[in-house]
Amino acid sequence: MDTRIRNQLSAIRRSRGVGAADLAAQVGVSRQTIYAIEAGTYVPNTEVTLKLARVLEVPVEELFSLREEAPVAATAVASDVLSATPVTKGQAVRVCQVGNRRVSIPVNASPYYLPEADGVISKVGRMPGRAELVGFAREESNPKKLVLAGCDPAIGLVARMAEKLGGVEVVSAAASSKLALGWLQEDKVHIAGSHLEDPESGEFNLPYLRSTFPEEDFAVISFARWEEGFVVAAGNPKGIRQAEDLTRGKVRFVNREAGSGSRSLLDRLLVEAGIPVGKVSGYERIGYGHLAVAYMVLTGDADCCLATRAAAQSFQLDFVPLQSERYDFVMRRQTLETPAAQAFIDVLQRASLRRKLEVLAGYDTTLTGAVLA
Repeated sequence: MDTRIRNQLSAIRRSRGVGAADLAAQVGVSRQTIYAIEAGTYVPNTEVTLKLARVLEVPVEELFSLREEAPVAATAVASDVLSATPVTKGQAVRVCQVGNRRVSIPVNASPYYLPEADGVISKVGRMPGRAELVGFAREESNPKKLVLAGCDPAIGLVARMAEKLGGVEVVSAAASSKLALGWLQEDKVHIAGSHLEDPESGEFNLPYLRSTFPEEDFAVISFARWEEGFVVAAGNPKGIRQAEDLTRGKVRFVNREAGSGSRSLLDRLLVEAGIPVGKVSGYERIGYGHLAVAYMVLTGDADCCLATRAAAQSFQLDFVPLQSERYDFVMRRQTLETPAAQAFIDVLQRASLRRKLEVLAGYDTTLTGAVLA
């Protein structure tokens, strides 16, 4: 019998006071068969197993059961970590393959649910952005998995629809526009989201890409236009309407990280108004992502932040629009030609997605899915 099977037939037969010959007669096999089963040299078929259990009046699991296998020691593997903030030992991560790189994206628990994860960080690397991971299971190769870095609050909505309609698994990494584009240039992500405005032309993303990555062959696909502005508590109790209002002594602001489009917009507004950053209480206080800073306004940790209308709507907060911006997805031209990217773009061009973006996020989807470069 398979050595992984624990055999209790002999012990149970003897405890019942049943002889081997008697048991064999009731089951319909020879006495030698009973001895062979007990010795582990013969594996009974399903019929014989069920008859043995019935005659001895025990569940099958008491007669035969699988032995517990010794746990296999987990092996730590090195990985790039995509995080704007320092990571810690034990932090849960999603693990993905981008070209020849293994990358891990930290995930955080929501107030009610544990996050989906592929492993945990076992050791933080000496170099920033590196760590050793221990996985929960052997990695599965998914040809339709895309790593998308960005700050758009609607990325989760797009990811769910891409998986449902296109079979594409989108793993998102929270990042500012400049950080996301930097990861793309380093081949750590497949797609980077960006809303960086060129101050001279007022055009978004294309001028920055041409000047910063002149040697790279990037494709640019429009996602949507959104409104960005001040997110304030319901009813706007502090009466915040313009940059000058941020200098009031009782107004607590929470800023976005350097490299984000929101931070660039705020800095431009302050320069135009002639306001030193030191006059804004909370300028050095950082929140990572539109939803993160809007949530701080919701909880009363701040009176105002700069984020999208969608972030304000998510928490039923008030919104003071300042400007319209275009958010684009950027990827390498060779990635654009892959089945996963083509399926992703097909989802962007679906009327059902556009309708959701318009109703739930207030986005202008006129150019959604259009290849701009």
